[in-house]
Amino acid sequence: MGRLFLVSLPAAAGEVIYRCKHCDTHLAYATDIISKLFRCKHGKAYLFDRLVNVTDGERDERMMTTGLHTVCDIFCVACGSILGWKYLSAFEKNQRYKEGKFILERCKVVGPPDGGRGRGGRAHLWAERDGRASESSDEDDQQQDAAAI
Repeated sequence: MGRLFLVSLPAAAGEVIYRCKHCDTHLAYATDIISKLFRCKHGKAYLFDRLVNVTDGERDERMMTTGLHTVCDIFCVACGSILGWKYLSAFEKNQRYKEGKFILERCKVVGPPDGGRGRGGRAHLWAERDGRASESSDEDDQQQDAAAI
């Protein structure tokens, strides 16, 4: 198979690094997030501009909520776990901004519990209005998952 080459992202002051949940391999900086409004079959997903330490799977055409896209799954180079997918092409003109971008499923990576937002983000304000004491919507998801078990 050969020698494994991993990129270690330098941790600048206050810089948040997203890592593989299974093996702690560096994947991306929080500043590379384009959008946090994406969803996947397991819950939340983030759209990233750049990733490191991932390999591409086979090319596949998938019908998604925003239309038909050509994508490939992305895997951690260290442990091989599936992390999300990469948009290769979009068939609709208004979706072409996604081409060459990556989706990381939030449940498969380790990062800040609030997505790097810090206290005072939209989810926190919603939680206060709703009467909950939680700081992030990810924490709410974990509580709902635990209640379902």
